[in-house]
Amino acid sequence: MKRRSRIDISAEILDAAMSGANKTQIVYNANLNFSIAKKYLEMLEKKELIRKEGGRYVTTEKGKTFHDLAMILKL
Repeated sequence: MKRRSRIDISAEILDAAMSGANKTQIVYNANLNFSIAKKYLEMLEKKELIRKEGGRYVTTEKGKTFHDLAMILKL
């Protein structure tokens, strides 16, 4: 089984949060554990790729651009 890159994991989190998702939904959709998800969510927030609205995470426009480029690279 191949390990996922940081870009792949970040893109999966951004995809899960595209229309808004709480941490549990992101963990399940991106197939992560909570401690790893926390690290990635903090990093993505710091880079302004995702923002927290109430208890939900939402992908920003910058995050959508990153996600689209990551999907192109995945091909």
